[in-house]
Amino acid sequence: MSNNNKRKPFLKNINRLVIKLGSNILTTDQGLNITVIRHLAMQVHQLIEKGKQITIVSSGAIAAGMRKLNLKSRPSEIPLRQAIAAIGQAGLIQEYEKAFDFFDHKVAQVLLTRTDLSNRTRYLNARNTIRALLDWNVIPIINENDTVAVEEIKFGDNDQLSAMIALMLNADLLINLTDIDGLFDKDPRKYDDAKLIPSVSSITRNLENCASDIPGTLGTGGMLTKIKAAQKVTTAGIPMVIARASMDILSQILEGQNVGTFFIPMNQKMKNRKCWIAFSKKTRGHVQIDDGANHAILNKGTSLLPIGVIGVQGKFSIGDAISIETQTGQEIGIGLTNYSSDDIQLIMRKKSHEIEHVLGEKPYDEIIHRDNMVITRNNE
Repeated sequence: MSNNNKRKPFLKNINRLVIKLGSNILTTDQGLNITVIRHLAMQVHQLIEKGKQITIVSSGAIAAGMRKLNLKSRPSEIPLRQAIAAIGQAGLIQEYEKAFDFFDHKVAQVLLTRTDLSNRTRYLNARNTIRALLDWNVIPIINENDTVAVEEIKFGDNDQLSAMIALMLNADLLINLTDIDGLFDKDPRKYDDAKLIPSVSSITRNLENCASDIPGTLGTGGMLTKIKAAQKVTTAGIPMVIARASMDILSQILEGQNVGTFFIPMNQKMKNRKCWIAFSKKTRGHVQIDDGANHAILNKGTSLLPIGVIGVQGKFSIGDAISIETQTGQEIGIGLTNYSSDDIQLIMRKKSHEIEHVLGEKPYDEIIHRDNMVITRNNE
């Protein structure tokens, strides 16, 4: 099957798109790349005219601030990076506003931290706000709130943020625009014989090894962070494309042309709540399970019972998200725990009817109920 034929079935009914732009395509030595922003506005306008809903995840605030201050490298101190982001963010959103105003479109700035999406109430509030903007035909311009974010509440990079926004909005496609043509079998900056990978049906360790994790001079994400973003969305049933930004790249992608790298979704779309459990709520630890529990979860669709748990790592409380790992340390799923890490230490390897004898009460038979569990790995 040709690459085009692989893509086209997934591109038939694309109505809601998330488009991510990296720092390297949004900035030049002189400051913000106004030409790129204007070209994007023109392409987005054409898609809106066709009835598409567009959300933009934009990097560039820190890069724009660095240009204004004539800084050659990102400072390591968090307060300085936050101050630079504050300087750059104003100019960034102003340029988006001017570019889209030419086509009579309004934009809205939305700044988020990881905490906003980890907390269920704030997550729903953010989702409802963005949906309201889209219903009003306003284009959300989303960025991480770098002026307040510290390491423990940061997304890490806007590739991850764009994936979480695509999951939150139940998008039909995530497009990640960058300054290279897509994913190559080796780093094209180092090897002249590097070949573009046109489509990806499963993300393996070998594929991750192909990706460069060297960040750009202005951004925080390399190709490896884009691969990890693709793994999130394709697991939830959303396709993703990595491609070089150009004047007509969006229409080329939606027409199914052989541009960039197309990541084929693995499953039907995941329900929004399960997306939140798997990808937005930060995990606080993990439990290790035996082969019997692994088989039952992957093949029989069961809940996780205490008898199948053989180890606990991390300090977590009831309701926290935890990772479920095999004896070899491979994650197979994520779920909301019914018991704290201390209690699991006491009841692991025991049958459910023994829980009350050990803890003095038995609120649940399961450590993680199937309804609160998301499988993140196929049974291969």
